Amino acid sequence: MGTGDTEWSGYRHRTGRAFVKIGKTLVSAEEIDEKLAELGARISEDYAGKDLLLVGILKGAFVVMADLARHITIPVEFDFMAVSSYGSSTKTSGVVRILKDLDQEIAGRHVLIVEDIVDTGLTLHYLLKNLSVRKPASLKLAALLVKDGVERPPLDVHYEGFHIPPDFVVGYGLDFDGKYRNLPYVAIVESAE
Repeated sequence: MGTGDTEWSGYRHRTGRAFVKIGKTLVSAEEIDEKLAELGARISEDYAGKDLLLVGILKGAFVVMADLARHITIPVEFDFMAVSSYGSSTKTSGVVRILKDLDQEIAGRHVLIVEDIVDTGLTLHYLLKNLSVRKPASLKLAALLVKDGVERPPLDVHYEGFHIPPDFVVGYGLDFDGKYRNLPYVAIVESAE
């Protein structure tokens, strides 16, 4: 995976309280597009003839969901939730808060949660429990990235992109202190001083 250095590799930027140095690319823009095309084809096949609702988890998953949706060849609807457990740190706080709930009812609907990254899984575990009591016809999870080497509650990621090391990463919707979501690839944050 990845192509090593990029135009942002080694970039140092002051973001709020910290200087951030962007390290090597873990997953290139081309690899992401290929993987999303593959996942989109699988989702299209699996949900053919079904009423599918994609639920993006804001803010990070909006990039993944937009690009994934363009690779899905069946009609879908979108909704969004904003759920937080990070704040402005690189470590999860462990406290999950719903900042924005769904606009639509999901009872009897096929729901696919779209997430940028599965890290500790605390947020997703909470979210899956929260949504399952609303009685969807099915509830599955798609994630672009899954961090390896991280303890988490059992989660079944039905559509997964890439396994990555447990480093803090930015790009493709993932941020550090609100910045770097616009990078078209996923890169390691080498330091935040």
